[in-house]
Amino acid sequence: MPTLPLTVTILTRNERHNIADCIASVMAFASQIVVVDNESTDGTADIARAAGAEVHVTPDWPGFGPQKNRALSFATQPWVLSLDADERVTPELAAEIAAAIAHASHTGYRMPRLSQFLGHWVKHCGWYPDYVLRLFRREAGRFSDNLVHERVIVDGEIGTLTHHLLHYSYTEVRQVEDKVQRYARAGAREMSLRGKRVSALKPWINGGWAFVRTYVLRRGFLDGAAGAAIARMNARSAFLKYALLRRGDV
Repeated sequence: MPTLPLTVTILTRNERHNIADCIASVMAFASQIVVVDNESTDGTADIARAAGAEVHVTPDWPGFGPQKNRALSFATQPWVLSLDADERVTPELAAEIAAAIAHASHTGYRMPRLSQFLGHWVKHCGWYPDYVLRLFRREAGRFSDNLVHERVIVDGEIGTLTHHLLHYSYTEVRQVEDKVQRYARAGAREMSLRGKRVSALKPWINGGWAFVRTYVLRRGFLDGAAGAAIARMNARSAFLKYALLRRGDV
């Protein structure tokens, strides 16, 4: 595949087990690969450099949206593809990205993401097809300033690609709790900054609702044990977010 007028941006923090494979999945077609690393202690930055990426290390963590905009500021190519370190671009998706850039009939493109949970590909729980807008013209797009659950804001029409972006989201049980803690704390902080206050029952109500929504309404039960585990994870994350906010522990 020819090299595309494309910058790939990746955020990292202790991603030594993921970053080389992520970079390898785009190395053949990206003109520039930018990794913005939040002072990893496991050698992530060195691995990314060795794999051919341009690495920028930042000591602070302003939140996902601001950090992704920081990565975007280093992009030099007309098009940007934003990836997480645990995501992989398949050859089929790469070819579709190349065709989208060549035709340039839209300003941005979303793509379906297929995620793994502890070795199981998840087809329900609200996880699939999980369309994510990741490819866009650099001058027409930016990320929202959300500390967590950021999104791409594009000035123009959005197209839809058909091939999957693969997401190896949780490979070990410890990663589940780590992510629950990180996202819950970021969510609580964001609500605190907005001046939101919650009652004593709010953590329990939202935690219970998160389980029902994931396992029943979004048919997580069809994913078997993985679906039940995801429902419990979502319930704990929702509970903890509101509990932290109520305690003022943000």
